[in-house]
Amino acid sequence: MSRRARPVRRRRTLASAVIDTRGLTKFFGPVHAVEGLDLEVRRGEVFGYLGPNGAGKTTTIRLLLDFIRPTAGEARVLGGSGADPEVRRRIGYLPGDLKLDARYTSDELFSFYGALRGNVDRSYRDELVERFELDPTRKIGELSSGNRRKVGIVQAFLHKPELLVLDEPTSGLDPLLQREFQQLVHERATDGATVFLSSHVLHEVDEMADRVAILRKGRLVKLASIHQLRQQARQHIDLHFEGKANAEPFARVPEVIEAHARGNSVHLVVEGSVERVLRTAARLHAHRIVSPEADLEDVFLAFYQDDEL
Repeated sequence: MSRRARPVRRRRTLASAVIDTRGLTKFFGPVHAVEGLDLEVRRGEVFGYLGPNGAGKTTTIRLLLDFIRPTAGEARVLGGSGADPEVRRRIGYLPGDLKLDARYTSDELFSFYGALRGNVDRSYRDELVERFELDPTRKIGELSSGNRRKVGIVQAFLHKPELLVLDEPTSGLDPLLQREFQQLVHERATDGATVFLSSHVLHEVDEMADRVAILRKGRLVKLASIHQLRQQARQHIDLHFEGKANAEPFARVPEVIEAHARGNSVHLVVEGSVERVLRTAARLHAHRIVSPEADLEDVFLAFYQDDEL
C-alpha cells in the first residue's frame, strides 16, 4: 500500500484525558454491545477506534455523548458529561448514519449549528465550504450522499471544537476529498484539538492516528501507538546482490517467515526485529536493501479475525 508523507505536526503535550471511561458497559438484552471498557484519550491526539461491524464502536460513541445510558460503568468527556450543553458546544460530532433535514440548504444548517455552538468564524466556515466543493445554496434533499457527507464534515469542524468525534467520516467521499479531510484533521490536531476517529478505512487510520484501540465483540482487545503496531507488522524486504542470490541463509533466521530467491535478489517477509536479517545481509555483501514502510493492515485484521480473542 503506497503512503504519502504526513504533514509535519508540532510536538504536543498529551496530558489530561479528554475522554475517560471506566468499566463502561452497555447490554441490549442478551447482546453485550460494550463490556468493561476502560479507555483514556489524551488531549491533542488523533485516536483511532477500530473494529469489525457490530464490535460496539457506534454504541461507544452514543454512550460518550449520552445519547444512550450505560448498563454499568461511567464515561467522562472534557471533564464532564456528554449530556451537558456546555460540554456539547465544545464537541464536533459526525455520526455514521448522518440524517439532515432535506428542506434546508447547507448554508441554513451551518447558521443553525453555528448559533447553537457560538463563536463561529464566518471566514473559516466559508473556507471549509470551498475546500469541500459545496454549493451552500442547494437544499440538502438535492444533494448526493457524498455531498451530504461533506455537509456533515463541515458542520462538525466549523466551530473549531476541542473534541471531534467522527464516525466513518469519509464514507462516500472520492479519494481527493478523503485526502482533503485527512489534511483538515492534521490541521486541527496541530492546533491542539483531540480527534476520536472511528473508521473502517484502515490505511486512513494508519496515516492519521497517534494511537489506536481495537474493539471486538464489545471488548477492548488492543490499545497501542501506531509506532508500537508498526514494530509488530510484517516487513517486506528485497535484498540485491552482485551475483546469483541464495535465500537459504535468510530462511534460517528465526524472524524470517518467507524467503525467496530470484536472480540476483532475495525477497523476505520478516516478523519482528530485522536486526539478524541485516547482519546476514552484511555478511553476504548485499549491495542494496529495499523495504517499503510496514503495512499495518495485517496487524489490524489479525485482531478482527482471531477467534481466540
